[in-house]
Order: sequence, then structure tokens, then C-alpha cells
Amino acid sequence: MKHPRFTLVLLMFIMFITMSGIGLIIPIMPAYLKTFGAAGQVLGFLIAVIAFAQFIFSPLAGNLSDRIGRKKLIVVGLLITGIAQIGFALSGHLFELFLWRFLTGVGAAFIMPSVMAYAADITTLETRGKAMGLIGAAISFGFMIGPGIGGALSNVNLHFPFYVAGSAAIITSLLALLFLTNIIPKVPAAKSSNNIVKEIIRSTKKPYFIMLVVVFIFSFGIANFQATLSMYLTYKFDYSANDIAILMTVGGFAGVIIQGVLLSRLFKKFGELNIVLWSLLVAAVTFICMIFVSGYFLILFVATIFQIATTLIRPAINTLVSKSAGDEQGFAAGMNTAYMSLGTMVGPALAGTLLDWKLDAPFALGAVILFIGYLVLRQWTKKKSSLN
Repeated sequence: MKHPRFTLVLLMFIMFITMSGIGLIIPIMPAYLKTFGAAGQVLGFLIAVIAFAQFIFSPLAGNLSDRIGRKKLIVVGLLITGIAQIGFALSGHLFELFLWRFLTGVGAAFIMPSVMAYAADITTLETRGKAMGLIGAAISFGFMIGPGIGGALSNVNLHFPFYVAGSAAIITSLLALLFLTNIIPKVPAAKSSNNIVKEIIRSTKKPYFIMLVVVFIFSFGIANFQATLSMYLTYKFDYSANDIAILMTVGGFAGVIIQGVLLSRLFKKFGELNIVLWSLLVAAVTFICMIFVSGYFLILFVATIFQIATTLIRPAINTLVSKSAGDEQGFAAGMNTAYMSLGTMVGPALAGTLLDWKLDAPFALGAVILFIGYLVLRQWTKKKSSLN
């Protein structure tokens, strides 16, 4: 095996390329969909179809990575993602956009659980929180800077960002093929089903199930925000793609810096569970604030606080799930991604529909959902403490 530090950096780069490719559509879509005669509802469903593919294929990918190794799935996933990005740029009909975004989701489903399981394989329980924080930072950085990349590259033309993203994913697949060792767990994976319903039922019996519920709730809220923000700012304030890209990128940088530099210290001082609790509450409050603020810099401030809060949740949840997963790292990571994808699927689809009805509605709904997540986790924490 390559040095664990080098391997971790490569895993981070893989997640950055994957998530930036998914996120770069956000500032482009208002203008891009006009060429197809579509609006907010279609954007919501385009984002949701990626999540739908991840929801279906992530458990399968997680189980396969426990059986045949992480590397193969990562390489194949990157190739699928790269081809799908280029196919999206070449699309001439609306149904083609949905097809290629679905395949983008399939590629991400192969990559994400395998990367998280790989990170767990090369770390100890003591160092796993830091590693998951770095992987989470790469995920957040990719998704947050993706819109910035998309906005900048769209100055060439609206198709150019997808060609760049597709080429980057294919090149990264070659790097993974050359430099990753194919890790297969020493302990055989538990017998599993490829039936998503059975796998969901199986996950309810795991000690980390409540964390998976919070993953769904958190993902619903953040996907709601990310899916509708560009349309909201375009319709309400007439912001350009570059305005939106800058706004989302600043928050992304802030979140990534905190994840990369401070997260392990925050975990040690407050614990992963408390980080999740308070971040859910802060995210809910800033969601509501978005309805009432105006002025670019005030909106930038509120959006940045929201993004910092949400970027702290993901690695904390990933660490809690991984620590409870034992020898089923692939399954746990797959279910983690599946629940995340379920929230990411439902959130944008509902938010896009609500946006076409009333501009503020998606933000009000997102705040309520995140606050419910806070209450659920707080109640579970109290119950767990009383039992101990």
C-alpha cells in the first residue's frame, strides 16, 4: 500500500473532482434550462435524479466494496461520471439531460461509499475523525467551489464546464488506477441483499440507525438550499451566475478551512454528537434569515454561516457511523450515502416545486426540517444518557 497520508490526499482529490462536477451546474442552470424552455421545477428534478441513482446504487456499491475491494469501484465510478458529464454537454433534448444526470449519480454512488470505507480501512479509531473530517472537507469544498468553477467556465460557453468536469473525472480515474491499492477487508462481509428495501430494513437494526435518519434530514435541508438558491437569487434580486458563484464559493472556502484546520480539535473538545446538534440548530436559524435579509454582503454573510454549519455536520456524522460499523465499513458507508441521497432526492424535487409556487417557501420548509432533525437527535441523546 502507498503511504496512508498520500492515499488520503488522493481520496480527498477524488471526492473533490466528483462533487465539484455535481455542484457546477447550480449557477449555470437558470440560463441553461432556458434553452430547453424549462424552469425551477425541472432544476429540482435534475438534482433529485442524481440522488435517486445514488439511493438505488449506493448500498450495492458499499456491499461490493466489502467483497471485491474499494479501488475497482472508485475507478469505474470516475469513468462513468466523466462520460456522463460530457454526454450532458452534448444533449439536445430534456430527457437526455435526465439520463446523463442519472448516470452521474450512478458514478457518484460507486465512488462515495468506497472512498469513505477506504478512509476507514487506512485509519485507526483515534485518527478516523480527522480523516473523515478531511474527506468531508473535500466533499464540501468540491460541492461548494463547483458552482464557482461552473460560473467562471460558463463565460466561455454554457457547455464548456461539463467538458472540463468530464475530462477531469476521466483523468482522475487513471490516477486512482495507478496509485490506489485495492483493499479487500480481511473479515468477510456479512451476507447482504441487493434489494434496496431489504437493505434499508437491515439498516434500522444497526446501532447507528438514528445517525442515518439525521443524515436524511440534514441532506434534505442542505439540498433544498443548494437547489433553489440560484433560482431564488436570480428571481428576487436579479443576480448573475458570477454573483451566485462567488456567494456560494466564499461559504465553501470558509467551511473547508474550518474542516481542514479546526475540525479534529472541535471533535476532541465538544464531541461529534454536540457538533451535529448545534450545527443543525444554526443551519435552521440561518435558513429562516435568508427569507428576510437583503443586500449582497448580508446575504453572503448568512449563506456563509449556513454553509459552515452544514459542512461540519457531514464529517461528524460520517465519523459516528464509521466508529459504530465494525467490519461492515462498506455497508455502513453505502447506507450513509443512500440516506443522504434520499434526502438529496426529495429535497430539491419538493423545493423546486415550492419555488415555482412561492419564492420563500423552500427556505421556510428547510428551516422546519432541520429544526426537526435537531429535536430528534436531542431527544435521542437524552434517552441514551438516561440509559447509561
